[in-house]
Amino acid sequence: MTRLSVVIITHNEEANVARCLESVRFADEIIVVDSHSTDRTVEIARACGARTFAIEWPGFGPAKQFAVDQAAGEWILSIDADEMVPRELCTEIRNIVGTANACDGYDMPRLTNFLGRWVRHSGWYPDRVLRLFRKSSGRFTNAAIHEHVALTGTLGHCRNDLWHFSYPSLEVYFDKFNRYTTEGARQALERGERAVLFDLTIRPAVAFIKHYISKAGFLDGLEGLMIASLSSCAVFTKYAKLRQLVRERAGAKQEMT
Repeated sequence: MTRLSVVIITHNEEANVARCLESVRFADEIIVVDSHSTDRTVEIARACGARTFAIEWPGFGPAKQFAVDQAAGEWILSIDADEMVPRELCTEIRNIVGTANACDGYDMPRLTNFLGRWVRHSGWYPDRVLRLFRKSSGRFTNAAIHEHVALTGTLGHCRNDLWHFSYPSLEVYFDKFNRYTTEGARQALERGERAVLFDLTIRPAVAFIKHYISKAGFLDGLEGLMIASLSSCAVFTKYAKLRQLVRERAGAKQEMT
């Protein structure tokens, strides 16, 4: 009987995927769903014993749900390629899966590494994420970004951290920065939002104060200052992109009339 299936989605993750897969060897099954990587991601995944599937990119939520649908396990552990399960969390997960009266799903604190420093403040920690759940009780939302598991049933809480190596360099950070601000602007446009002076002036300042002061980012040293500043910049960039999209849509409508 397959008790625990680990599901991972990938795209050009050769720098991360081996570390991730090695950390989940305790699972009964590992499934990797890849969106046409051009590097060695799939080769590495297969060498680590994972079952691999190739799909056209449908967005984070649908891709993760596709991975879940391929799983045979009673339990699902969904992690990203730039994450890993340390030994303490591994033991905790195994105990949960082996418990008859366990809850239907479990969230866990996620500890992120930013430019080589573990960030324990700045609004980034404990950053609890629901990643372990019974297949019959959880389903990913269809969101293109910021997807989550919609759980039916009881929720428990893991004590040990999931490690997240999301930002090893500023190049990686700005690549994600650009993709997420673009998608965030697009979603805001679809909701009918418009970028006004408040969005481009007050919102970025509030974001800086939130991360650096309210969430004690100053305790994360210079990296905390960088996180607060970059978060402020991300808010500004999202609304600047939204303003551009609004003007482009208005221009397109005028051309049609």
